[in-house]
Amino acid sequence: MRTGSEPTTARSALRLRFWLSAWGLIWAIFGTVAFALVGRPGWAAACGVLWVIVTLDMTMIIRHIHQGPHYQPGRDIPPYRPPEHRLR
Repeated sequence: MRTGSEPTTARSALRLRFWLSAWGLIWAIFGTVAFALVGRPGWAAACGVLWVIVTLDMTMIIRHIHQGPHYQPGRDIPPYRPPEHRLR
């Protein structure tokens, strides 16, 4: 059922985002170290920038998880407010 308020009531799978960010963080760290050891400073810098971006994203994800049900509602909370009346 669509209510028209989906953009304001949308929910994100924060735990999935966290684990995908963790996977990206591992690869960014690996890429930074590997390219630095091989002598590719440009690629090492690019992976370093990615490392910072992923770390900031993980910080925001953890912050939203810790803020509780307002940002991460449980399965018993509907993703939208049901309409008060229906248009036909």
